[in-house]
Amino acid sequence: MNDKSILLVEDNPDDAALTVHALETNNIGNRLVLARDGVEALDYLFCTGTHTGRDPDDHPSVVLLDLKLPKIDGLEVLRRIRATESTRLQPVVILTSSNEDEDRIKGYALGANSYVRKPVDFDDFVRAAGQLGLYWLLLNQTPPRGN
Repeated sequence: MNDKSILLVEDNPDDAALTVHALETNNIGNRLVLARDGVEALDYLFCTGTHTGRDPDDHPSVVLLDLKLPKIDGLEVLRRIRATESTRLQPVVILTSSNEDEDRIKGYALGANSYVRKPVDFDDFVRAAGQLGLYWLLLNQTPPRGN
């Protein structure tokens, strides 16, 4: 079993199911954790709320972060990730339907590692998810984590 996990932060059930299907289609069998809003994502990353007791050293290999989220939006989630020592180096890919220049600029300014617009076409989305998975899980080299 692959112990590298992916944290998918996505409130739209159809987009979440499509992402799961796309990863499976590309034989990316990493453990997938789904957070349906910004609060749940932060609770998972910081081991608080419903995730109290989770191993704080078990960092996801990558966070796939939507921007338009309930409770706390994706840009605020990213800001909090970068503002905290234990997560500031966490790879975060913004995966969103937004094609707004302002969202891209803010995302990169807050420290996103990548900004990927969700393709509308199903086959294009499957290909994009496969490329994301291959790059962030197999090719990307992350810095060592401090204890």
